[in-house]
Parts: sequence; structure tokens; C-alpha cells
Amino acid sequence: MEQIVKLIVAVPEAHEEKVRLALGKAGAGRIGNYDYCSFVYKGVGHYRPLEGTKPFIGEHGAIADVAEVHIATVCFVSDLPRVLAAMREAHPYEEIAYDIIPLRNHEFAHLVPRKNNNGKKHNGKKP
Repeated sequence: MEQIVKLIVAVPEAHEEKVRLALGKAGAGRIGNYDYCSFVYKGVGHYRPLEGTKPFIGEHGAIADVAEVHIATVCFVSDLPRVLAAMREAHPYEEIAYDIIPLRNHEFAHLVPRKNNNGKKHNGKKP
């Protein structure tokens, strides 16, 4: 089974949809027979632009407090180059705060049986 990672990226609230959709279009968010899967949570980002930067929000030398969201999604390692390029293209910041975290879900998938279409647990065998 191919390695999957979790990608979490901080984005200004006004750019959440643009970045989220770009990630999905590039192949992130694929879980089983679903795609464009993500979770978005709000917060406040803090940073201070130093000399030589071109901040999208904020001024040199002053700490900026910015309403941001974290977009959390999953991605196959083989899709990472395309997904990260899409993130870079859609994101307004010159420096992007993001995390890539290896996942081990495949090792424990047998502990979380899928449900069939009528909402009952599916054990992988035909009824």
C-alpha cells in the first residue's frame, strides 16, 4: 500500500476555498471512494515580516495577527510534488507554513471496518 501523509497548511481566511480546491484538484484529499476530503479549522497566525520580505499582510518589523485557517487533508506521497506545486500557486504568502506528517492508518485499518450502504458495518465478505 502506498504511503499516505497528512498535509496541514495555514491560509488567510479569505483564501481558504481557493487553496482547498487547488489541493483537491491536484489529488489531495482522496479517502477510499471520496475525494476533496479536508478539515478546516480557524485560528490566528502570528508573524513578523523582516527586512527583505514582501508580506502579503503586515508591515516590516511589526508583529502581524492574522485570521487564518488550517486546511488539513491527506495525500499519497507520489502526488506530493503536484499537490505542493498547486498549494504554492494558490497560496498568497511568500513563505507558507505547512506540515507534512507520515500516517500509519493502513496498519490499523482492520480495526475500523467499513460500513455498507445501509449504514451497517461491512466485514468485507458478501452477505
